[in-house]
Amino acid sequence: MTAISTPDTQPVQADKPAVAPRRSRDYRRLLAPALTRVAALALVLGLWAAITAAGLVDPLYLPSPRAVWEAFIRANSRHPIAPGVERTVIGEQNYYLWEHLLASLQRIAAGVGIAIVVGPPVGFVMGMLTPVRLVTEPILNFLRSLPPLGYIGLLIVWFGIGDLSKVWLLFLAAFPPIAIATLSGVTGVKQDYLNAARSLGAGRAQVISRVVLPATLPEVIGGIRIATAFAWTTVVAAELNNGIPGIGGLAYIAGTQLNTPLTIACIVVIGCAALVLDSVIKFLGTKAVPWKGKA
Repeated sequence: MTAISTPDTQPVQADKPAVAPRRSRDYRRLLAPALTRVAALALVLGLWAAITAAGLVDPLYLPSPRAVWEAFIRANSRHPIAPGVERTVIGEQNYYLWEHLLASLQRIAAGVGIAIVVGPPVGFVMGMLTPVRLVTEPILNFLRSLPPLGYIGLLIVWFGIGDLSKVWLLFLAAFPPIAIATLSGVTGVKQDYLNAARSLGAGRAQVISRVVLPATLPEVIGGIRIATAFAWTTVVAAELNNGIPGIGGLAYIAGTQLNTPLTIACIVVIGCAALVLDSVIKFLGTKAVPWKGKA
């Protein structure tokens, strides 16, 4: 039986070989960025290991990757308090490293969470009411320009050295970017969209809910990404005083004790956590505003 000569089967047989090359191209397109990042990371680790192995830098200033890894493992395990001593301690500063990270994430969630609740309404009102914007925009810009270390002392005086002052600091770091992003989104809505909605008989409430809000939401999510990143970079400043448990407080204490491997391990954890947070917010933003860039 020779099905090859049948006219009806020829197109089917001709299409089959094209499927595999197309799939392989898709796989290569997906794997290429990942392989590039892995290669870059391997290159950095290789150079780092080579420099420390050659003794070009004092281990006090740049410990080896192995020393950093050992500090990371030590911070996540129970170990003797000193060589030859039977008494054991938990991690670092009586907390595992993941507990330090969780404490910082809880503070970030509280501070940024309040900013997410307060920031968009404030920015929306500023964008919709010009008199309000004229009064509040300079204050908002002034607050945005202040470095966190500039008012951490004042917050400690007002709210003490507990978590309340830290949450306030993270809120003040996250609030301005979210409010300004919302303001930018409201004022950036194209006038043609507003006029088109009004010409179709939409009232003020419908224009706000059907045009202004959907157009502003992508800017709000972008502001939340920026605010979360900025608040995360502020976590060390927030945990300078009574910051244990806390990944920023642990990094600070390790630095004052000249425990460079643990300091670098904390820095790596802080950076990885920031990447994960940003990826999660980006993913949720893509799902929440699928129309971004399409309208």
